[in-house]
Amino acid sequence: MVAGVGRARRGTGTRHRPRSARQTDGGVAGGHVWWQSEGMSRDEVTRSGGCVSRGRWRWHNEHVSEPNVQCPAVASARVLLQALGALGLRDVVLCPGSRSGPLAFALADAALEDHERPSQVPPINLYVRVDERAAAFLALGLAKGLQADEDMRPVAVVTTSGTAVANLAPAVLEAHHSGVPLLVLSADRPHELRGVGANQVTDQTQVFGSATRLTVDVPAPTGGRDEPRDLRQLASRAVAAALGARTGWPGPVHLNLAYREPLVPNAVPWPEPGALGLTVVTARGSATADAVPQSAAAGPVHHVRDVPTVLLAGDGAGVIARQVAEANGWPLLAEPSSGARGGPNAIAAYRVLVELRDLGGAVRRVVVLGRPTLARPVQRMLAREAVEVDVIAPRGRDWTDAERCATQVLTEVPTRMRAGRAVSDAWLREWTGADDAAGEAIDEVLDEVEDSHSRNRRYHGARITGPFLARAVARASRPDDVLVAGASHPIRDLDLVARWEDSPLVLANRGLSGIDGTVSTTVGVSLAMPDRQVRALLGDLTFLHDVGGLLVPTHEIEPSVQLVVANDEGGSIFHSLEPGEDAYADVFERVFATPHEVDLRAVAEAYGMRYHLVDDAADLEPVLDSPAPGMSLVEVRVDREGRRELSLALATRTVEAIGLLNR
Repeated sequence: MVAGVGRARRGTGTRHRPRSARQTDGGVAGGHVWWQSEGMSRDEVTRSGGCVSRGRWRWHNEHVSEPNVQCPAVASARVLLQALGALGLRDVVLCPGSRSGPLAFALADAALEDHERPSQVPPINLYVRVDERAAAFLALGLAKGLQADEDMRPVAVVTTSGTAVANLAPAVLEAHHSGVPLLVLSADRPHELRGVGANQVTDQTQVFGSATRLTVDVPAPTGGRDEPRDLRQLASRAVAAALGARTGWPGPVHLNLAYREPLVPNAVPWPEPGALGLTVVTARGSATADAVPQSAAAGPVHHVRDVPTVLLAGDGAGVIARQVAEANGWPLLAEPSSGARGGPNAIAAYRVLVELRDLGGAVRRVVVLGRPTLARPVQRMLAREAVEVDVIAPRGRDWTDAERCATQVLTEVPTRMRAGRAVSDAWLREWTGADDAAGEAIDEVLDEVEDSHSRNRRYHGARITGPFLARAVARASRPDDVLVAGASHPIRDLDLVARWEDSPLVLANRGLSGIDGTVSTTVGVSLAMPDRQVRALLGDLTFLHDVGGLLVPTHEIEPSVQLVVANDEGGSIFHSLEPGEDAYADVFERVFATPHEVDLRAVAEAYGMRYHLVDDAADLEPVLDSPAPGMSLVEVRVDREGRRELSLALATRTVEAIGLLNR
């Protein structure tokens, strides 16, 4: 089913009589009623497309549409959408606005059902949202979902001019740092209205700075003969840049589209699709290609037998990280959103084990794929002088090396590393044995604390712990499910407790690791993957930061999403960082924890969501195993004050359990 406006009616321009009877031969040009100040025929005005220098013409406040002449802005929007559709665009998020009217009307036609849509109009899945920031993260989530399904194509977000464009910046920055193809189509005033104090005008081309792969300020169309060809060529470059076809570096692209009035269509039909200007851009090879670059084959890559090596898989590493670890008998230290967590080599409690002298202290080589961002002990391991760090960065200009210690950087996994070599399994057995002991210790601590809380809950209001909740969510997430992990503690709790043989698809906004836009991102992922169960684990501040993402307009598709909110009434992540130390207790609660008393049930009811409060661990499993249809909110009230003590208990017990293995 195509989302969007359903049976939206095409707008028809209304013809108005001019207020003044002193109109001369100016007539109608480009939808404006012009008064001629110097000799120029009506034909000359029409051919100019209404693009007349200031001072030569002045226009009436009422705009009309010549019924037999295509409005340049509308024609341009239609040709651009045709070209983008031919290049693979299928999903667009639209925010309401006037200046973006030509694109909005074109998208309304494109969102019609197949039997209603004119043959010249490309099919588009249209999603309309009020909040531009939420819309941009929705588009980001759609693109992430498509990427995860190996359907690499851009998703577009359309806005009007002014602050609307600036509200896209957080999602554009996330797309930039995480390599997600995003097309920003922002409408703008024509050039003669810039820099003169006109309403809703700013320099929109500078809003995203260096965060785009391509930024083009497109002049207002005039109806020129070559404009369709130029627009198709522009669309080809924009899509190629967003996909990283030439660079291997996908990301956001910004087309700033100036439009002159009129901004609504008349009775002129859509043009026939054209091929002139469309360019097929062949993409460079990817990290999964079989070929090995000459530099990798001939360079200093080595595979020394029995060198104590671990494979570190950060965000977006992909399944190849698991394959390489298993081929070589290496312990796999995989973050939840790496796409590699699972299998016999996965070490769930790696953040504890890398601190131990006989395990992390014995590592002499680390092979890094993806972008690790979660554990400080891992960064300390990478920074040791005795450790060789090999970074495999298949795309992008930059590579992961926060500690500035990489020995070599490869564009893809060398053939001999893919194939592996017969090595002793003693090194791997040390890690897996310690990890098994650590897992048992972690489970014991979490269960003991929960049993204690359960006994005291009736009298003291004791709460479920965050790691206990994360473990329940991990256990409830099946291989075919999708789990979106919020920033701060939720993804770190998952990192410690999630033990999967075959993991669900775990996605997270780790490009900049912000809490903003997580609800909207989850909704976008769900819309991109309608046949899969989508669940998010996020904190209360992350939820409240993007509460606007819950707003789904009346005629839009309701996504199927279960939002599991760990509500500790504040920012518990800071309890485990330096600001949470006792020395700063006098200011901590106000400027770091930011406590609140928001009624999440009332929030859910306001947005028409199904709601369930979990205040007992026994209720967690049935609620998670049977998500309510549509959008639902599961509130779990978790403990914030005991975070530091719980972390210390987990670390102490795991180290003790591992120590017992050597006795």
